[in-house]
Amino acid sequence: MERDPSIDPEAKRRPATVKEIKAMSHPLRLRIIRLCGERELTNKQLADRLGVDPGTALYHVRQLVDAGFLEPAAARTGESGALEKPYRSTGRSWWLSVAVDDLDPSEELAPVDAFQQELAEAGLDSIATSARFALHLSEDDLAELDRRLVAVIDAFVETDAERAHLPLHGGIFLIHRSPE
Repeated sequence: MERDPSIDPEAKRRPATVKEIKAMSHPLRLRIIRLCGERELTNKQLADRLGVDPGTALYHVRQLVDAGFLEPAAARTGESGALEKPYRSTGRSWWLSVAVDDLDPSEELAPVDAFQQELAEAGLDSIATSARFALHLSEDDLAELDRRLVAVIDAFVETDAERAHLPLHGGIFLIHRSPE
């Protein structure tokens, strides 16, 4: 039976390939995808923004281009008159499903690491809202909570271009099983 995208957010997604999982398994690459989703950036601009050397940035950019998460944008003339080659996000990463079982232990926390780095850079004054909670959930309850929250986020993602003139906000949605 075909899944209805208006009811089931996973109907819009497809499983990530091994190459895509590998490309998204590093916090720096996740940050590059996000930054290039805001605006077209050159390798040097990315290196400066992320505090890494240009060779490191280029390595990660090439991984993302190869996996289809970044694409070259039109070349432009920079402030110094030199030709610049910027990159932009393809938006593909949002619509992929990656099961934790598909990741090795060193890759599982890449999204959390990337988020922590971005939050540290933005500062505590940047927090617009937060919610900390603990819930007793069956597997079905957990699936329903995930489905409903992802559906709300998807609706905002799909219409984000309409709000491109407004301030950019980042976030992370993560539920973990309590160690108790």
